Amino acid sequence: MKPFTTLTSIVAPLPRDNVDTDAIIPSREMTSTSKTGLADGLFAPWRYINSAARTPNPNFVLNQPEYHGAQILASGANFGCGSSREHAVWALAEYGISCVIAESFAPIFYNNCIRNGIAPIALPRTVIGTLAGGAATVDLAAQTVNGHAFDIEAEAKMMLLEGLDAIDLTLKHRDATAAWQARDRAARPWIYLEKHP
Repeated sequence: MKPFTTLTSIVAPLPRDNVDTDAIIPSREMTSTSKTGLADGLFAPWRYINSAARTPNPNFVLNQPEYHGAQILASGANFGCGSSREHAVWALAEYGISCVIAESFAPIFYNNCIRNGIAPIALPRTVIGTLAGGAATVDLAAQTVNGHAFDIEAEAKMMLLEGLDAIDLTLKHRDATAAWQARDRAARPWIYLEKHP
């Protein structure tokens, strides 16, 4: 994954509470278990007047010219609720969204963001209102968006800053794991005897 350090982008406003994962990527849009091929189905129920024909809805924020290329999405409370489908985060990432700012997040969606390189930032609704529709700079190291401070757990911050997924995070402990295995092999050699047929 690409490390997330700072990001400056127009902020696309999606002022809705309880945006669920089926709205982010409907199940009918998930045709594989791959992380790719999902961007076209992102927000399909809202983005298209006719999903089958892919007729754009001109009233939907991401179809409006001023928000083309937006990498920050601003929304309401409980963003990413519903099913735990990781495809929702994959679709956002493939579309080009690198940061979602919301009043709050569903926990599984929040963790899926961290593990896939998207910064989920919780800010008060009043602050989000001042950011939506304008340009914003996210500074993860300083934990600020246009000077507004946000909280993030140390491990989540480190994973984003270093571009680590869950496997990469485990591999950071490779030397400690190898040292423990060497000590254990010396203390309990019978555990490591190879079995022959």
